[in-house]
Amino acid sequence: MKTKDSEMKNEYDLSKRSGVRGRYAKAFKEGYSVRIYDGKKLVSDQFFAAIDRDVQKHFKDSKSVNKALRTIISIFPKNPKAVTK
Repeated sequence: MKTKDSEMKNEYDLSKRSGVRGRYAKAFKEGYSVRIYDGKKLVSDQFFAAIDRDVQKHFKDSKSVNKALRTIISIFPKNPKAVTK
């Protein structure tokens, strides 16, 4: 049940609040996960990796990044113990 207080306001006064610029920047650069739950049931669990800008300029979208990574993965042997030094 919605109450009048739970509805979005047209405008919020944030002038008396303080934030820390870049507080989560380091963690964000390492990648992040988004998990979506329906009640207690996990509906979606996706990991998003941060890609450096010099690498980003070679790919137009996520699909092309995944295609390139799958190509690289296909080169490696299926059994990691089989890799010789």
